[in-house]
Amino acid sequence: MQMYFLIAGALGVWRVTHLLSQESGPGDVLSRFRRFAGNGSWGELLRCFYCMSLWISAPFALLLGDSWKQRALLWPALSGAAILMERFSAERDRTARSFYMEDTEDEHVLR
Repeated sequence: MQMYFLIAGALGVWRVTHLLSQESGPGDVLSRFRRFAGNGSWGELLRCFYCMSLWISAPFALLLGDSWKQRALLWPALSGAAILMERFSAERDRTARSFYMEDTEDEHVLR
């Protein structure tokens, strides 16, 4: 397999997974589909990027791999690449983290 197909496959898995799990789609079709799926196992699957990337990467691995061994290794690799891309591209909370420090207890401590 060529490196071009590996990169294109990883980008494809990320794009399809992001589309299905987080975007509204044209005419809000995908967000309505996620609401229709409800809070059951299908609804949770559609809202979880990690779960969706695993299932989306399976057909990509089947198409890109030359042998069963290569397909078996590509499946989690493509999912992992999509997860890494999502982590790097996701919006982060820009609020400052609070700093907490305990006072030392020198006196009146039972030991």
